[in-house]
Amino acid sequence: MSRVLKEVTIPSGVEVVLNGSTVNVKGSKGQLNLDIHNSVELVVENNTFRLEPKEKKDLKSRSKSLPMSGTYKAIISNMVTGVSAGFEKKLTLIGVGYRVAVKGSVVNLSLGFSHPVAHHLPEGITASAPSQTELIINGIDKHLVGQVAANIRAYRPPEPYKGKGIRYADEQVVRKEAKKK
Repeated sequence: MSRVLKEVTIPSGVEVVLNGSTVNVKGSKGQLNLDIHNSVELVVENNTFRLEPKEKKDLKSRSKSLPMSGTYKAIISNMVTGVSAGFEKKLTLIGVGYRVAVKGSVVNLSLGFSHPVAHHLPEGITASAPSQTELIINGIDKHLVGQVAANIRAYRPPEPYKGKGIRYADEQVVRKEAKKK
């Protein structure tokens, strides 16, 4: 069975409200808003919600609105999870002299460059460094948490020969063999 049009349960303490074409999701960790596409209809009943394509008869327009409804279902489901539990990404620094420190909304990185790197975090994102080589990024917006983690990783992505660089905690780096004489 297709999972696109299945209902998603709303946990207790989370409120999903539709104002025109804007969806507001409120929870214990914060509030998120999203403008949904005009070819998708949000239906909120009891403690569940589902998205349906508005065009149910015409096959050509349904072929565009059905994938849209699946996309928006996933986005709103992530919003519900974010305001209730939140999201986090863990980064690990591997390399001699590679360090991280967090001061307020600035992540200071020492990555072997001639200068330190200061990455400013956007609003709604927090970071912590349990050790000098670990960084944890937290927030309620899944897309924003992933984008900030990707931007920090982009300063020094892991290289394939020694594996040095910034990597996700669960990332497997494929190592290459060095040249032989």
